[in-house]
Amino acid sequence: MPKVLRIINRFNIGGITYNVSYLSKYLEPDFETLLVGGPEEEGEDSSLYIPEGLGLKPSVLHEFQREINLKSDYAAYKEIKKIINEFKPDIVHTHASKAGAIGRLAAIDCHVPIIVHTFHGHVFHSYFGKFKTTFYKTIERYLAKHSTAIVAISNKQKQELSEVFHIAPKEKIHVVPLGFDLTKFTLNKEQNRKEFREKYNLNDNQLAIGIIGRLAPIKNHSLFIESIAYLKSQGIGNFKAFIIGDGDTREVITETCKNNHVSWSNNPKDEVDIIFTSWITNVEWALHGLDIVTLTSLNEGTPVSIIEAQAAGKYVVATNVGGIEDVLHPECGLLSNIDDKKTFFTNLHQACQNKSLLPELAKKGESWAIQKFSYTRLVSDMRELYMKLLNYR
Repeated sequence: MPKVLRIINRFNIGGITYNVSYLSKYLEPDFETLLVGGPEEEGEDSSLYIPEGLGLKPSVLHEFQREINLKSDYAAYKEIKKIINEFKPDIVHTHASKAGAIGRLAAIDCHVPIIVHTFHGHVFHSYFGKFKTTFYKTIERYLAKHSTAIVAISNKQKQELSEVFHIAPKEKIHVVPLGFDLTKFTLNKEQNRKEFREKYNLNDNQLAIGIIGRLAPIKNHSLFIESIAYLKSQGIGNFKAFIIGDGDTREVITETCKNNHVSWSNNPKDEVDIIFTSWITNVEWALHGLDIVTLTSLNEGTPVSIIEAQAAGKYVVATNVGGIEDVLHPECGLLSNIDDKKTFFTNLHQACQNKSLLPELAKKGESWAIQKFSYTRLVSDMRELYMKLLNYR
């Protein structure tokens, strides 16, 4: 039985943990998998309950840290080399940037037969300045050259990696979209909606608008705040907005609320414009309570919140970033360019004005999203790629 060492950056809340867990669990019995990754950072919730809920026992590498740190990164590199020498994998598959750099360097040095890396996103624009971005591109090109295969999670991402940023030739890049167990987003809709709206003191006709994700500069929450201010200026009043998640920029976001004359609170019962809920692990409960799901990011891989929103039957207003065009059903939402605030404002305003039509429009994306982004499809695609690489070797 071929062995796979699967490495992720860290076990924090997000789509990556779900995907590596499904792959680790359901590629059995064709493949034996050892799943390793770093711990969650301060301000994040742990996602270890996801693999553990599937009966997996992942190894946590405490040397893994989010930021570059030569001492801890070298310690992580040595620990991964030790794991490789003990486990003797046929395939090392890394997921996301930090795991991809340290894990692939260790695999190269240990002469692992097959090295695969999945780009769940990239940092080639909107994250850093020109010098640092060029530095990361140079590293990724070197690592891609020594990788057996690169996995992109959307056709758009493959095009960016091959033709825009020249990380790897397109023949080395294989598109394997993300996959999830989306069944829970189709169940208990009415009960979840009732409970959510009771908790947050929403009346039957009140519109609930949400954004889901970590509070970080790349998520561009300021656009969400400004759009709420715009709705108020246009006379849209019977709504309440929700920021679901937590992170480093919370104080900056609350200051943005103040500067835009948008009221906010942490208290579910307060009559304010925006409620900060922090993380909600049973995200389907929150999605069923919302009417519109937004995304304001400057850069994304494949935005998981948009896949989940469609599976829950929700309408989407988002910036057109990453692979979102491959994710969003064309009749289930509105997109705008990241540098076009006016269109984003107009799109959200239009959705609010047509709130009675939203459920019927969003319904078209439910079965589409569930079929396209199922974990069974993910596992099947990855099994096929692994077997192809093993047979070629």
